[in-house]
Amino acid sequence: MTRRQFFPSSAAAAQTVFAQSTEKSISTAMIGTGNRGSYVLKGILEQPNAKVSALCDIKPDRLDKAATAAAKHNPKTYSDWRRIIDSKDIDAVFVATPPHLHAEMASAALKAGKHVYCEKPIGITADQVRQIVSAAKGSKSVFMVGQQLRSHRQMGAAIKKIHEGAIGKVMMVRAQRFSAEDIPHDFSSADWYFDVNKSGGYLIEMSVHNLDLCNWVIGAHPIKAAGFGGILRYKNDPPGRTIMDGGLITYDYPNGVKMSYSLGVFHPNGMPGGGQTCYVYGDKAGVDLMYSTNMYPLGQRKSEGQPLAEKQEEPPHAHTAAFYDCIVKGAANPADIAVGATGALTAILGHEAMTKQKVANWSDFGIQL
Repeated sequence: MTRRQFFPSSAAAAQTVFAQSTEKSISTAMIGTGNRGSYVLKGILEQPNAKVSALCDIKPDRLDKAATAAAKHNPKTYSDWRRIIDSKDIDAVFVATPPHLHAEMASAALKAGKHVYCEKPIGITADQVRQIVSAAKGSKSVFMVGQQLRSHRQMGAAIKKIHEGAIGKVMMVRAQRFSAEDIPHDFSSADWYFDVNKSGGYLIEMSVHNLDLCNWVIGAHPIKAAGFGGILRYKNDPPGRTIMDGGLITYDYPNGVKMSYSLGVFHPNGMPGGGQTCYVYGDKAGVDLMYSTNMYPLGQRKSEGQPLAEKQEEPPHAHTAAFYDCIVKGAANPADIAVGATGALTAILGHEAMTKQKVANWSDFGIQL
């Protein structure tokens, strides 16, 4: 069981798309212009090959703000996302809506022959992931998921060295995502975020980034998971809340590799040990993978740690640029359907383990990647 088996290269597919592409600008549409969509739109506007032709949102204030940001491209605006799917003038679609809508919208765009950049997670249920996997496999278009850590240069260089044996055999990963408080309850996306059937909660909607990083460095997806979680602090706050605010999960990977993941939104500011971490333990050394990439050899009384990978410039919109490079240059896809599906399913597996309070098995998904 190798990394290549679980995260296959998309180079061949990308070369096919490249061969079919022209030098014209890529007519692009954005579905969802909220907090995340607005940020991604800034990145699109920086791409020399992109023309923002259409924008879609059901909230007029967000749509107007996005249209103003993209005014130089004079985009059309819609409240019905199907108008974008039906348009013959659109080459590429970005999906940045609430997560429960991702699979339906992205699948429709792929079936219409459009290139698709879909924000993470690609689905919040196994059925949604299955839907988009089927659509992506049946399409010749580029499909990229917004797992932007895959375009982080320093992290990628460190993981490459880990895969080459720099820390010996990977035995365990310990990761977390902690913050001091809940997202603001008057946040513009609070109308859907606190509904687990729309967002998937902190584990599926946010921690999918962290879990994808763990899969990446281990080079496989988990076999099973067990854990506990709940609404520990924000009980019925906001009213009707159904997403957890804390949890602990243990994942079992091939070859005996273990992974411990924890999350919470009640870590006091200033108290040590908070934030996002990903510690990778090999039988020769350990690595603080999240951003510092420092390596600490085993068997020494004390080590200050040495960088496993050199610090590099990290362009803020590198992942968006990579999407257009796939279309225009035939570049390899850093976050294809295999990456998107394994990340989402890893989060869903953990969520099922916590909610059902029993061991959840990957094989029960019945999804072939």
